[in-house]
Amino acid sequence: MSEQVIPGRNTAAAEGGIVVFHIGIRINRFRAVRNWFPAFASMPRMLRELSQDKGSGLLGYKVLYGGPRDFYVVQYWASKEQLLAYAYEQDKQHRPAWAAFNRRARNGKGHVGIWHETFIVPAGSYESIYVNMPAYGLAAATGVIPVGRRGDTATQRLKSGDRAS
Repeated sequence: MSEQVIPGRNTAAAEGGIVVFHIGIRINRFRAVRNWFPAFASMPRMLRELSQDKGSGLLGYKVLYGGPRDFYVVQYWASKEQLLAYAYEQDKQHRPAWAAFNRRARNGKGHVGIWHETFIVPAGSYESIYVNMPAYGLAAATGVIPVGRRGDTATQRLKSGDRAS
């Protein structure tokens, strides 16, 4: 992602519905490295795999730090079908990582936690604004356009999204 500031008021170039997927890890016991490190290390491999496959449905993502124990990723997907397809594909990184996590979790006594939340967001149900910012969040995933193309206020941008569906 470019860190170059885009002057003025902009919005995401997203069209139609999107899926927002949050996934995170919480290290409950730092000293139990063998329990949490494999799960921690699997996410970059999955993100690389998804980013290299233009048909995967992953539009973009942002890795975030939630504190010394918490790391998470916000992902933007084109559809829930593509997100779920990736989760269950036998020949992709996710399935073996998930199976390995479950095996370690059974023996790990809660040393590591994971979580995820999925939001299905129909067209017209999201809006965005970025003022003097690099492409960020949804805009980094879908592109940036001047805010006036969708409306100058949040209300106008939400109504603009209704027409995109």
